[in-house]
Amino acid sequence: MSTSFKPTAEQRAVVEAAIGGGDLKVKAYAGAGKTSTLRLVALQLTGKRGAYLAFNKEIANSAARGFPPNVSSRTVHSLAYAGVDRSLTARVNLPAEPLHELSARYGIGAIEVPTIAGRNVEIAPFEIGRMIVDGLGRFCRSPDATPRPSHIPVDEKVQEQAADWLRENLLQSVVRLWHESIDPRGRSAILPDVYLKVWAQQNPRINADFILFDEAQDSDGVMMSVLGRQRHAQIIYVGDPYQQIYEWRGAINAMAQIDAPERPLTESFRFGPTLAALASRVLTLLREPTPIRGQPGIGSIMVEDPALSPPVDAILCRKNVTAIWQLAAGLEMGHRPAIRMSASEIVAFADGADQLLAGRRAFRPLAFALFDSWKDVQSFARCAAGQDLLPIVQIVDERGTDYLRTLAQRVTHEREADYVISTVHRAKGLEWKRVKVVNDFRFTIANGRLTLDEDEMRLLYVAVTRAQHVLDISDLREALLRLFVSKMPF
Repeated sequence: MSTSFKPTAEQRAVVEAAIGGGDLKVKAYAGAGKTSTLRLVALQLTGKRGAYLAFNKEIANSAARGFPPNVSSRTVHSLAYAGVDRSLTARVNLPAEPLHELSARYGIGAIEVPTIAGRNVEIAPFEIGRMIVDGLGRFCRSPDATPRPSHIPVDEKVQEQAADWLRENLLQSVVRLWHESIDPRGRSAILPDVYLKVWAQQNPRINADFILFDEAQDSDGVMMSVLGRQRHAQIIYVGDPYQQIYEWRGAINAMAQIDAPERPLTESFRFGPTLAALASRVLTLLREPTPIRGQPGIGSIMVEDPALSPPVDAILCRKNVTAIWQLAAGLEMGHRPAIRMSASEIVAFADGADQLLAGRRAFRPLAFALFDSWKDVQSFARCAAGQDLLPIVQIVDERGTDYLRTLAQRVTHEREADYVISTVHRAKGLEWKRVKVVNDFRFTIANGRLTLDEDEMRLLYVAVTRAQHVLDISDLREALLRLFVSKMPF
């Protein structure tokens, strides 16, 4: 760390609280210097053994370069990997059982269920197998001792009562798969989350005097249960509760559950006051009274006029299908865009559409699950519940599936691209000088007013806090005006 670095009053308060001992919760807004703050803490605790824990290997490796020698930097899964029997971890690399074969082995055939669109669909064995495997994964990431119906994900297009019935009826299959996965005599492939769960159930001890737990807002329940048993160590949890955007995979908002003194980091070093003011408006909608503060020395502007098209370094979308649409649009305009999505993910949409056009079920991508034909996809995409699929439907209908395959081949590497296209989920933790946010958020009308669910609001907050200097919200302007007005107290 540079000797010219001067900690803010908030950062000094965090360091002083850490020196005082005891667990600590640090609520750090977007760009608020949490990593540099953790390094300050580590430098003050050089006489003790420290552990920095992250979920992502890249983040852990990056952090390792900035911490003093007394702090080891690890991922949560690497701790678990080292703490369980080798016969278990060796099974991670075995070929996975095909999902339809898993269903057949469990004696489960196709199941017909009603959908929210008012028609019955058949859930094929492949899809049932995926629900069982995903249910096991969610259980393993939870603090629960045994699998529960709530761990089993059901396609959002399935009618609610039918979804509950499915979960109840598939529970025993998830329990069976769990027992097969942990059987010492087992020879089948396992999920990495299985050895994480096994390790957690062994009541492990993390060999450190203090633990720096980063991105705590996205923690799974299983890791929180492990940390809660580390009575010997001081734990410093760091995260932003408003960047918790992984509920779909079973993550919990751990920041709300941590019982420890709290210190804030509200001053962002990423952008200036203008962008901070917008982010603070979004925080207000999330019932957060403390605003985020920007840097007066950083020039930041918002672009609200749709007639203006300033150059950007990143285009952020909510959905994969919108990102593919933006890729197509950029290529048609002669740009060289990159996209934070693999070519195989794009091709999967083409392959799935081809299968549906031929009157066969498509099991990949997940967005096409439960449709019997392309006509069903078209109909669903044009109703309120299916708007997310509309961009890909328009591409297939107007240009054909081979056009999608061509798109996948024309993606430019990020280092050489004019700009990168990304979903908000894949942009988390990143920043660019100039960002455009596309309006594909799930705005709804309730009591005559425009609104967003809290999970969508958090995605919006992440999106508008990625830019350093230029934030183009022209696509969102009208919706934001209506949203802010509708939430004004009267």
